[in-house]
Amino acid sequence: MSHILYADDHAHMRTMVRDLLAADRHAVELAVDGVAALARVAERLAEGRLPDLLLLDVTMPGVSGLEVCRRVKADPRTAGVPVLLLTGETLVDDRVAGFDAGADDYLPKPFHPRELRARVQALLRLVRREADRNPTSGLPGSAAIEAALRARAAEGRAFAACYLDLDHFKAFNDAFGFAAADGVIRDAGAALHAAVAEAGGAGVDFVGHVGGDDFLVVTAPERAERVAAASARHFRALVAGRVGAEAAVRGRYRAADREGREREYPLPAVTAAVVVVDPARWGAPAPDPLGALGERAADVKRRAEAAGGGATLVECL
Repeated sequence: MSHILYADDHAHMRTMVRDLLAADRHAVELAVDGVAALARVAERLAEGRLPDLLLLDVTMPGVSGLEVCRRVKADPRTAGVPVLLLTGETLVDDRVAGFDAGADDYLPKPFHPRELRARVQALLRLVRREADRNPTSGLPGSAAIEAALRARAAEGRAFAACYLDLDHFKAFNDAFGFAAADGVIRDAGAALHAAVAEAGGAGVDFVGHVGGDDFLVVTAPERAERVAAASARHFRALVAGRVGAEAAVRGRYRAADREGREREYPLPAVTAAVVVVDPARWGAPAPDPLGALGERAADVKRRAEAAGGGATLVECL
């Protein structure tokens, strides 16, 4: 259930919108004007539970919806709350003013109830999607990965789950520092999207961040090995840009271990475990198909790592 804070100085509009959105099982809290809306946002901020969405009438006395939006978006603690403005003004300048204030969407009155519900749902989907993004890489996280796998299975066509792991990354982090390691993870999103495009899956394949130095690409079986190879090249370039030309050419570097002894380490390299899934068979014998997929991928990855850093192993589930 999503929590929506709706501010409007017209009682009948408050009642109508509340009942409309409550029918979609949203919890709708009402504010009689902009002052009350700002006070409630501040209270919920102190409680550690911000609204999932602010729905604001623009032309309220005292503090307008535009000003409420502007103040909410100016505070970094509340700037992530999406704002949908409702207004009777239809001029382009009025809509631009709303977006200049930081609004995420704008709906002119009178509006059709179905359109209001659709816009509310779209903004809430955006919130859920952004909340699940890894803060370092910017890639979708576990919930989005699960949804992507289920969606591919529902299509009824075979797909490949390509798990990518950076070998020797902890030693790299210890040797070159958090900033260098964080930079590799931060740029991973762009690198993986470039690899997917190179393999022919731009706009089609899904790229996600499992966590740490583990990533996932959901692609077509015929593209999986190309995706793995391109990902390895792009990650290699990322690492090379942070270790210097000599280490990049050698593929190794010298650094002190935890006991202070100098050792030679290989540069991080991508190991890929590709599991090709047939939706007709996936989950038939297993009560938890996602769990079964994860277990198979972990096993494939262990055997790929045993085969040597940078290996790619493909199996069917």
